[in-house]
Amino acid sequence: MRTLVEQLATYATYHRDPRNIATHFIGVPIIVLSVLIMLSRVSVDIAGIVVTPALVVFLLSSLFYLKLSLAYGLAMFLIHGALLLTAGHFATLSTAAWLGAGVGVFVVGWIIQFVGHYYEGRKPAFVDDLIGLAIGPLFVVAELGFLIGLGKKTQAQVEAIAGPVRRRETASA
Repeated sequence: MRTLVEQLATYATYHRDPRNIATHFIGVPIIVLSVLIMLSRVSVDIAGIVVTPALVVFLLSSLFYLKLSLAYGLAMFLIHGALLLTAGHFATLSTAAWLGAGVGVFVVGWIIQFVGHYYEGRKPAFVDDLIGLAIGPLFVVAELGFLIGLGKKTQAQVEAIAGPVRRRETASA
């Protein structure tokens, strides 16, 4: 399994335009929410615990992120846990409302993503490697941390491989 830095750097090579990164701050979380919404409706009671496909995906992805990094894994656990709880609310709605919310949010999220990749001028990372679908949410958390001054060592290692985020040039007067 590739390391945290290797995973983030591979994903980052597809995301060097700040507008693309900005769209990911919105699009990726709502796509994750939409997937959890769609996977929260069906449930099975196992020894008094309500188990949904969303819970299984949450637990497996949490283990994946924790294996990459304890700190990032805990952050992902908390964020995805909050999204899982939110998705559970949607599962209680009527079938039409649940389906409309899940599909609607999914479509909006991907539209936002494709706008970002238009600015980037590059296809999404998952097109070349499906693991990008799991690394995308982690990338968003890492980039947010970098913006507020956390994870400087990880940021430096990622940028040594992927290059820095491109800064937009401003026109001279």
